[in-house]
Amino acid sequence: MKKQLTIAVSGLNNTDNPGPGIPVIRALKDWKGIDVRIIGISYDHLEPGLYMHDLVDKSYSVPFPSEGADNLLLRLEYIHEQEQLDFIFPNFDAELFTFIKLAPRLEAMGIKTYLPELEQFEERQKYRLYEYGEKYGLNVPKSTTIHSISEVPEVLKQFEFPVVVKGKFYDAYIAYNQEQVYSYFHKIQAKWGLPIILQQFVYGNEYNVTALGDGKGNTIGAVPMRKKFITDKGKAWAGVTLDEPALIDMTKKLISASKWRGGMEIELIKDKNNKLFLVEINPRFPAWVYLPVAAGQNMPAAAVKLAFGENVNAFTTYDVGKLFVRYSFDNIVDLSDFQKISTIGEL
Repeated sequence: MKKQLTIAVSGLNNTDNPGPGIPVIRALKDWKGIDVRIIGISYDHLEPGLYMHDLVDKSYSVPFPSEGADNLLLRLEYIHEQEQLDFIFPNFDAELFTFIKLAPRLEAMGIKTYLPELEQFEERQKYRLYEYGEKYGLNVPKSTTIHSISEVPEVLKQFEFPVVVKGKFYDAYIAYNQEQVYSYFHKIQAKWGLPIILQQFVYGNEYNVTALGDGKGNTIGAVPMRKKFITDKGKAWAGVTLDEPALIDMTKKLISASKWRGGMEIELIKDKNNKLFLVEINPRFPAWVYLPVAAGQNMPAAAVKLAFGENVNAFTTYDVGKLFVRYSFDNIVDLSDFQKISTIGEL
């Protein structure tokens, strides 16, 4: 593998609802022995990562995936002509389907990716998670997908309050009565569209695991974390690594059974009887992925190595008790920078 790599990274919205882009970039910059040049790709001219010039060497705006794969590919071809990309790291759930579809065409251009197969991506969707658990022998809270608010009264007969109301990509709210279900249904539908998922709420402690699978059933890395502070958006603002072998075991079971390829985050609940429930699978590294890096497992760098066919040994240890605490920072930039990315689409 080359000692100098040009890697494009999305997910640069490092706000109170952060994307994984900046933590992934920090991980890549920490990669010893490899000089990494970072190209930011952005869907929003106010994504903070665009203006973090100590981490992002150059940035380009790209069309939303909803505008069509061909439009996105056309823009990526232009960026590749300018920058000679070696690898692309997409970090938003909503863009992954398009990038998975484009992966063979990107490969033909000489651009690597390391993403799950389309079937792997689709079968772990929130609205299919209950069936996913049955297929792979994992405990998943009962859930039902609804496409119309008129379905709510009948569907709720299958559940006990509280229930969790989820969007197909993001957002989840705990509803304690039918009126709150209606309210959250409308709120999520307006933002993310249909379908909406209703999931039985499980009382217990919440845990998260960042992991990396090699596509052959092997777990290359896995680090569990317990949130210590949560924002009003439900995002971790602080968290600590844990010594929880049961969480690692479930992660390995999932990756072994599904032969997952790429980064992932799994969300789990442990109830009062110490029974683990899988409540969500995010098909990419999470915004807290730099915590595992600091704990000794640089999974973003390992993913790039795997994409280039390098032999990567599984991480076997990590530091327990590593704590991350996010902070806000006013990044002062010139208006001219905003004008450049807004008008010519490059910065």
